Amino acid sequence: MLFALELSLALLSLGVALWLRPWRMLRGPLLTPALAAVALLPWLWLLPQKMPQGLQVQLSGACLLVLMLGWPLAVLVLALVALAVGLIGQSGLAATLSQWVWIGLVPATLALGIGAVLRRWLPPNPFVYTLGRGFLGTAAAMFLAGMVREFGYRLAGGVALEQALVARWLMAWGDAFLTGMFTAIFVAFVPSWLATWSDERYLKPPPE
Repeated sequence: MLFALELSLALLSLGVALWLRPWRMLRGPLLTPALAAVALLPWLWLLPQKMPQGLQVQLSGACLLVLMLGWPLAVLVLALVALAVGLIGQSGLAATLSQWVWIGLVPATLALGIGAVLRRWLPPNPFVYTLGRGFLGTAAAMFLAGMVREFGYRLAGGVALEQALVARWLMAWGDAFLTGMFTAIFVAFVPSWLATWSDERYLKPPPE
């Protein structure tokens, strides 16, 4: 049941992303962060396989990818990351698919929705972008994705549901810290690596 649901979510996300043809964005400066993500994220996703038996939680990087590449291109990069994890790692197809969906696709989609809400209701300035989308938005997206996953599976590795949710909450803030930090750095030094950033929108002088 859950395998079928995860497979449906993965295929739907991948189909929508392919329909939007986001690879056209790779002709510009986004090629560098996209290749870096494909090279580095698989090793981050493989860390749970090297941890002691127990609750398998980890950092994601999906929300940062959405800020850097946009949702469609981030979905394709996450697919390559999951493929690499499946080929290099020792977990089976079901575990790799679950990781792709709950660590990658669901947080990325939630981050997209949170970003749309912030754009609609909050003023456009760098503080809102870095703190709202980079930090707090990532924490909310990661925890919501982890909470839905834990309620779906009920138990994770024999750990009680309450303990699993506490762990998801703590790991969400770890992801939020890293995403917020890199977002602030990129805004300051390489804004061209952020597809969701716009100088015209966020650095526009206030009306007189």
